[in-house]
Amino acid sequence: MRAALRVISAAVPTVLLATLLAACASQPATDRATRFQAEIDRIRQQYGFPGMTAAYVLRDGTSISAASGLADVEAKVPMADHPRMLAASTGKSFVGALCIALALEGRLSLDDPVSRWLGKYDWFKRVPNHESMTLRHLLTHSAGLPDHVHMEAFQKAFAREWRASANPFPPKRLVGFILDKPALFPAGQGWAYTDTGYILAGMITEEVTGHTYYDEIRKRFLDPLRLRDTSPANRRDLDRLAAGYMRPDNPFGLPAKTLDKNNHLHWHPGVEWTGGGLVSSSRDLAHWGAALYTGKAMPGDYLPELFRSVEIDPKVPDVRYGAGVAIHTSDRFGPVYGHAGWIPGYISSFRHYRNSGITIAFQVNTDKGVFDSDKNVLRNIEERLMQVLIRDNE
Repeated sequence: MRAALRVISAAVPTVLLATLLAACASQPATDRATRFQAEIDRIRQQYGFPGMTAAYVLRDGTSISAASGLADVEAKVPMADHPRMLAASTGKSFVGALCIALALEGRLSLDDPVSRWLGKYDWFKRVPNHESMTLRHLLTHSAGLPDHVHMEAFQKAFAREWRASANPFPPKRLVGFILDKPALFPAGQGWAYTDTGYILAGMITEEVTGHTYYDEIRKRFLDPLRLRDTSPANRRDLDRLAAGYMRPDNPFGLPAKTLDKNNHLHWHPGVEWTGGGLVSSSRDLAHWGAALYTGKAMPGDYLPELFRSVEIDPKVPDVRYGAGVAIHTSDRFGPVYGHAGWIPGYISSFRHYRNSGITIAFQVNTDKGVFDSDKNVLRNIEERLMQVLIRDNE
């Protein structure tokens, strides 16, 4: 669902950055891991999160995972025992990667009109900008489409139907919420985050390959990169899933705890599909980011297409959006690539810092106090975890 894009502070001088990175390289691994764990504990306690996980991958491949707090407050289950959470919009990074892989294979072009693949369906002519939008517009959120997630009709329908045993919102129904609605702007002439655009992109991948989206990303990414904690969020009984916690007055009318007495989700997570649609761990998200943003996630020179981006807002020129990737171009740690995500009860984020080669991911099992706060909680956490890894020994 909604990704959290944040503007980060201005870049530090190159000499200072080089000094910080040298400190990171010289820092003993055990000391670095201890600092990382301690900072996670402090963050969790400061914000009152039930639990939190985090992981990092260094340029040389060194990787550490850590956990703090509880995966289930009522049952007092440690977070370390159930490290997986719904990964929300971080899943869009897989959609972008899959579309680029298909383009490199010559099976589609990112500049293909969406109508080439979906125009045969009667409903497609009712999609805003259906004649002019391309696949690249969908991937960069520049197609001018509304977002079904934040439409009152969807929220009311979800509040009525979330108790259904099967997924009541297959892709075609999700797209149905935007049919006959006015476009937000002409395709390619603005930016507006929309899960609906990624649902359409997912439909295109299945039209092109003849396989399910999940089969394609498992074959291409999950298995080759050994992302063993990552799997489709397409059923209620997801193993090793931490319980998530949300406000009782949440807009979807969901219970305050995501899991029932059988440790099954109260609602069917298939509602996300290619808007997110995965369950994962901080470890896997960090390893995925490290591979994706250094050109190692698939064959071919794919990074230029991945990072070909659009401005999200003239008022925040330091943040752009590529093919399923948020690009922060003026951060004090240098260019940063990644994605964040929210789904009721869970927050996820992963970031790759190009200059240092460090990738950091974290997940928390609550959305309380994160987006309903006037403080930029995600940016604060991201910066604090990165700062730990570049601090010299004290």
